Amino acid sequence: MPSALASPRSTMAWSSLLGAAVLGLVAFGAATSSASAAPPPRGGGCQNPGQSLGVSRVLEVDTAAGPHFGHQQYKDIDLLAPGEIVLTFDDGPLRPHTQPILEALDAQCTKATFFMVGSQALADPDMVRRVIARGHTVGTHTWSHANLRKSTPLKSRQEIELGFSAVTAAAGTPIAPFFRFPYLADTKSMLGYTQTRGMGVFSIEVDSQDWKTKNAAAVHRDVLSQLAETGKGIILFHDIQPATAQALPGLLEALRAKGYKVVHLKPKTMATTLPEFDALARDTKSRNQALASAQPLSKRTMTWGSAAPTVMARAPAAGANGVVGAPAGSAFAQPSRTSDAYHPPGAGGSVPPAPAQSPVGDPSLQPYPRVARQKPPATADWRDTIFSR
Repeated sequence: MPSALASPRSTMAWSSLLGAAVLGLVAFGAATSSASAAPPPRGGGCQNPGQSLGVSRVLEVDTAAGPHFGHQQYKDIDLLAPGEIVLTFDDGPLRPHTQPILEALDAQCTKATFFMVGSQALADPDMVRRVIARGHTVGTHTWSHANLRKSTPLKSRQEIELGFSAVTAAAGTPIAPFFRFPYLADTKSMLGYTQTRGMGVFSIEVDSQDWKTKNAAAVHRDVLSQLAETGKGIILFHDIQPATAQALPGLLEALRAKGYKVVHLKPKTMATTLPEFDALARDTKSRNQALASAQPLSKRTMTWGSAAPTVMARAPAAGANGVVGAPAGSAFAQPSRTSDAYHPPGAGGSVPPAPAQSPVGDPSLQPYPRVARQKPPATADWRDTIFSR
């Protein structure tokens, strides 16, 4: 496990900076070292079981080896069978849009994974807890949505670690060790770092394009069109986008009608955080609470780009895991099961076949292990035009 070292003066200075830069919101109220079977979700508040999209199966993901998922960038692991999808949401929470998205998911009795920005989470911890209470999985998306390709390894590590500490502090409970790079802009050094920390890195197969339109119908068409080509995939949405909140009810119904099946990802073990970053997150959270008591959330404004504190760090020594293995093809149980497990080579146990049935046609840092990227992101840094820093 890596450790972070900081002088008291540095920590106090950055704590003050974080307090001054505290974010507000506009408002409203993978696995791969091994995984074991998880029980299917219960109906609970589902109002129309049997007539909703639901969850076809739950996949419990062991991230101990630092696996990577999503064929836009990573080709080594095939998570899904034909017709299967994973619903994911980035950049939130942003209450005016996250709340209706939760309602749309509830109406279809289905589950998703939310990759939250740490500063956003601390701005509205109640919303984070609502997402978890609804049964969804929560991962992270750095502290401030920084482009890590434009950052040093030390600062990138701080963005990742403070992101996990912040979302965990907001949630009040451990979260999944699931991570997605902002802009999908990974680097070899940070892929190596996340591997040593046992984090699963998630890319995508389908981009909803909700970031570039206010037209809910366009989001609807783009997702269905891409799925018609890929036949399956991890779908990227953003729960800070009004078009997504507007499009989701109809889109989920269309996915159900076309026979797509939702796979809900859950972690085998929860994420661990580092004490130095936990202290910074707690300080920011307490400052947020003081701000909230003085100024109602509904009267605050959303800003982006608070810098992560500069905490000098020692990198962890390269672990014995090495580079993530690359099993060929899918490896899951038969379609009749509603929960599954992935067993990589060396993890023990046999690997059952995937369902084949388809319903749709810094100088102080030591070097990190180098992990090859199979394919660069296909998209430009489009969020630079949306998040002003």
